[in-house]
Amino acid sequence: MMPEQNSLLVSYVELKTQLKRVLLKEGFEEEQAELLSKIFAENNLYGKESHGLNRFPSFIDSVRKGFVKKNVEPELISKFNAFEQWDGKLGAGPVNALRCTERAIEIARKFGIGCVALKNSNHWMCGGTYGRKAAEAGFILLSWTNAIPTMPPWGSNDPKLGNNPLVIAIPRETEEIILDFAMSQYSYGKLEILKQQNKFADYDAGFDAQGNITKNPSEVLDTKRALPIGLWKGAGLSLVLDLLASVLSNGNSSFQIGKQGSEYGVSQIFIAINLAMPAIKENSKEIIDEIIKDFHSSKREKENEILYPGEISYKKRNENLKNGISINEFQWKQLLEM
Repeated sequence: MMPEQNSLLVSYVELKTQLKRVLLKEGFEEEQAELLSKIFAENNLYGKESHGLNRFPSFIDSVRKGFVKKNVEPELISKFNAFEQWDGKLGAGPVNALRCTERAIEIARKFGIGCVALKNSNHWMCGGTYGRKAAEAGFILLSWTNAIPTMPPWGSNDPKLGNNPLVIAIPRETEEIILDFAMSQYSYGKLEILKQQNKFADYDAGFDAQGNITKNPSEVLDTKRALPIGLWKGAGLSLVLDLLASVLSNGNSSFQIGKQGSEYGVSQIFIAINLAMPAIKENSKEIIDEIIKDFHSSKREKENEILYPGEISYKKRNENLKNGISINEFQWKQLLEM
């Protein structure tokens, strides 16, 4: 394990300001620098530190290596009614994902449902960002991305599957429901955070070099053999999501991304559903509220809170706006020196 690392409190505004400074210095134009700095800072603000500042240096490294193209916008390739294919042109993943989420919403305003399939994109960081964008606009979002292989099929010791995060977001009047999860029990970003904090995972996280189940994040990061959620079920879901993303977008599969040696040119799907459609708009709010009320009435085990997906992120946001965001001291110093 690593030596223990200290943290300090930084305001959201200061974090965003420093991120934007670096992006401008690296050659991003004002609009994309503003958008990207906002997304990275908000990931920390909402408690998703694994995909905020923690991932920023590797993002800049990908820009410098040419895997991520600066100031590129996605381009429409083809469309058929409520379905469109777009080319991300290797632009910044968060920019492409946000643009395609917005486009899926526009299509859904017209047809009730809209699907955008995106090829040649890059890591979108935290998928919940785009779920929250859609849900705040009153739309359900179903979205996923494929990724470089970092997870074995069940019964294998060979990483062939991508972590392929899946997002399902559902609107509420306040604090939307946002389910955002990778296909492994712990995302690699979370494993990196645990390693920095000198902590083991609470549950089994993956396999060590001898093929044994381990909670040690360092061992899983070394082997790149994360444990699929639901064991064989998660492995199967990862495969299906990769198939759909690559087929619908006519883009790279996890297999093809793996042959590159680095993760870029990924494929993603964005499906928006309009809750204002006549068939469902009358009672959707009441149904959602009734289900969440019943969910919250569950008897607690010990001191555990009963939280719906995404609820803890809003609690984190409110705490961080009030007290400041806890930032790894080394990462903050690294950012200031960039």
